[in-house]
Amino acid sequence: QVQLVESGGGLVQAGGSLSVSCTASGSTFSIDVMAWYRQAPGKQRELVARITRGGRANYADSVKGRFTISRDNAKNMVYLQMNSLKPEDTAVYYCNANLWSLENYWGQGTQVTVSS
Repeated sequence: QVQLVESGGGLVQAGGSLSVSCTASGSTFSIDVMAWYRQAPGKQRELVARITRGGRANYADSVKGRFTISRDNAKNMVYLQMNSLKPEDTAVYYCNANLWSLENYWGQGTQVTVSS
């Protein structure tokens, strides 16, 4: 099993920057892909960015060029740097880990609020 704990987030004005991080514990050697998802009120959870163990990253079109996902395998951490934030980026951001066994784990989420 894997446990995920997010940190960071908070309130920022539009155009500002914020970062969130996620620490994994447990069977971390089994983790393949790590990702950030977000869920805004009344909307479905959506993929923001994902990164493989080897460092290959993919982004949702809505955040390309503004957000950067990174990963430190030695520290079992994944980060999301968010720049040029917009009010529509307001959501609860969730850390996700996909294991080689195809098991899937979620963090508890952290709130990001962007004021206009």
